[in-house]
Amino acid sequence: MSMPILLSGARKLVRSAEMKYRIASSDTRLLPDFIIVGAQKAGTTSMFYWLSKHPQLKASAAKEVHYFDGGLDSSIDNYAKGLSWYKAHFPKYTSLREGERVFEASPLYLFNPNAPKRIYELLPDVKIIVMLRNPIERAVSHYFHEKRRNREPLTLYEAIVTEEQRLRPYVDAGDYKNPIYIQHSYKSRGLYLEQLKRYLDYFPLKNILILSSEDFFREPEKCMKQVFEFVSVDPNYRLGHLKRMNVGSNRSAIEPEVYEYLKDYFSQPNADLYEFLSMDYGW
Repeated sequence: MSMPILLSGARKLVRSAEMKYRIASSDTRLLPDFIIVGAQKAGTTSMFYWLSKHPQLKASAAKEVHYFDGGLDSSIDNYAKGLSWYKAHFPKYTSLREGERVFEASPLYLFNPNAPKRIYELLPDVKIIVMLRNPIERAVSHYFHEKRRNREPLTLYEAIVTEEQRLRPYVDAGDYKNPIYIQHSYKSRGLYLEQLKRYLDYFPLKNILILSSEDFFREPEKCMKQVFEFVSVDPNYRLGHLKRMNVGSNRSAIEPEVYEYLKDYFSQPNADLYEFLSMDYGW
C-alpha cells in the first residue's frame, strides 16, 4: 500500500475520532448567532473566511455544515442526524468570551425550500446574511463550476435552455437533495425574490441582511463593517488584506445568445426584486 493511501486513511480515522468526540460533547457546545445562507457563487466563501479573521467571531469547524438542507450526498440526510451532530460543528461554551459570536455558512440554505422553516424551528432569533450576485453572472459561474467537476455534459446554452425540463421531476417530487436539482439549477438559483420570501415567512426583515456581491467586492471594507454592525461585534476592526476566495479559473468565452437569453429571462424577476426591496442593483 502506498504512503499517500496510508496517510489518507490515517486522516480519515483522525477526523472520524474528532467528530465522535464533538458529538459526544455536543451538550457543551453553542449554536450559531448568525448564518450566511447564500447565494452560491456570490462570494460566501470570501465572506466566511474574512469574518473568521475578526477576533470576536468564531466560525463553524467546517465552512459548509449543510445541516438544514440535508447535505450534498443524496444517500445521507444530515438533518436526520439531529441536533447533536449539528452542534458538534461549533465551539464549546467555555471557549467563548463575552461579546463573541458564532456562525456558519452554507450557501445551499437560500435555495433549498426546506431550510427556512428548519432554521426557524431551531433558531427563531438567528440573524441571516444573504449575498446576491447578478443572476446572469451567477448562472454562468455556476455552470463552469460544474464543468470543472465533470458534472455537466451539455454546452452552456443547452444547459440553461433545458434546465426546467431537467429539474421538473425533482421539483415535483420535492427531491431537493437530488444531485440534478443541486448541480444544474443555474437559472433557478437566481430567482432571488421567491427564495427571500421563504425566509420572510419566518423571520422579520430586521433579522436579514441582504448584500450584493458586486458591492461586497467593490467596497469590501465598507461591507464588512456593515456586517460587523449587523451581528453586533466591533465594527471598527480592520481586517487587513482581503484576498478573494474560491475564484474559478476555467471560464471560456460566452456566446452572445447566452447573455441575450439570460438577460431576457431575468428581466422581470429582477424588476420584481428591485420593487420588493426598494433597491435597484442594476443587473
